[in-house]
Amino acid sequence: MNRSQLVSTIREKKSVLCVGLDTDMNKIPKHLFGEEDPMFAFNKAIIDATKDYTVAYKINTAFYEAYGVKGWECMAKTLDYIPKDIFTIADAKRGDIGNTSEQYARTFFETYPYDSVTVAPYMGADSVQPFLKFENKWAIVLGLTSNAGSADFQLQQCGDELLYEKVLRTVAGWGTPENIMFVIGATRKEQLQHVRKMLPEHFFLIPGVGAQGGDVPTVCENTLNKDGGILINVSRGIIYQGNDTDFAMRAEAAAKEYQQQMATYF
Repeated sequence: MNRSQLVSTIREKKSVLCVGLDTDMNKIPKHLFGEEDPMFAFNKAIIDATKDYTVAYKINTAFYEAYGVKGWECMAKTLDYIPKDIFTIADAKRGDIGNTSEQYARTFFETYPYDSVTVAPYMGADSVQPFLKFENKWAIVLGLTSNAGSADFQLQQCGDELLYEKVLRTVAGWGTPENIMFVIGATRKEQLQHVRKMLPEHFFLIPGVGAQGGDVPTVCENTLNKDGGILINVSRGIIYQGNDTDFAMRAEAAAKEYQQQMATYF
């Protein structure tokens, strides 16, 4: 999916919601264990319930890889089930030397045809650039995360700037706002403002809303640009609203509430 298609979907739905499919077998409703593939049954119901309110789905590959071949098969079925006009993200956080990254890119752009994949930039340009060679595909590069350990490296001084600032400035030069997004955590207003000032055109994938303490107004008021320019990811705050037969209905209500908050900014 290219940028204009993504922007069109955002404007049509008046939403920047990304639903995270972090499907945990220990949290899905017990009645689904009678299904042939309980994880897929859960994902299918969540997608059906939320697709009118979301512009993206983020599949956290770790939750599927943990189950070996069956998990990968479930991931493939889930990806295929997502409507084609909704942006797809493989949250895989790959990044390695060039020839290895080339294979990761083939995995998530060809074998499993996602629109984007999250990438760790620690190993430098040759670990990211293979992901930028695919037309209408995106590398979503880790920039400033909201986990406690982010301070260990990202917030350390690096010359006359912080390390995360150097990463953002450097990586932005490897591609364009048409093929690079950045992961930017949602928990601090000042940082959101600062990063948007640094990168006025790029899209940000923003986790940390809901269970991690971030909120829609703070994110939208400090990061939206003329194209929307953000994807606000909510995982637990939508998909685990219920654990009975009404779980999908509760997920739909949560997704609709987030979308309605976002709609006020369009």
